[in-house]
Amino acid sequence: MSPAPADGRPIFLTLAGQIADDILAGVYPPGAHVPSTNELSVFYKINPATAGKALNRLVDQQILEKRRGLGMFVTETGVERLREQRRTLFAENYLAPLLEEAERVGLSTDDIITLIHRQGPGSQRPAI
Repeated sequence: MSPAPADGRPIFLTLAGQIADDILAGVYPPGAHVPSTNELSVFYKINPATAGKALNRLVDQQILEKRRGLGMFVTETGVERLREQRRTLFAENYLAPLLEEAERVGLSTDDIITLIHRQGPGSQRPAI
C-alpha cells in the first residue's frame, strides 16, 4: 500500500494513519515492534524524515514508544488510545453527515435504525 495521499493530506499523516490502522487490525499488537524509519522509507520510497515524522506523531499520541537501540514498539495502551480517538471522530466524520443527509431526504431516526439493521454485519444487505 502506498502512503501517497489521494486526498491531499501530507504523506506523514497518511503513513501514520496506515500504521494506526495496522495496530487496530492486530498486525502490531501491544508490545510489538513496528518497522523502523529506514525500513519505512525504503519500502515506501519516501524520505526518512517523512517516515520519522509519522512515527513521532504516534509517539506523541502515546501509541508508540521509543526504546533506545531497539526501535519503536506499540505501547500497552496504544490500541485502546487509538480506539478512543476513532470513537471520538466517528460521530463527527460519519454520524453528523449521515444525519444531515437523512434529514434532507426525509428519513426518520427509526428509518435510519432499520437501515442500519438491514445493512449491518451478517445481513444480506437487501436493496432499499
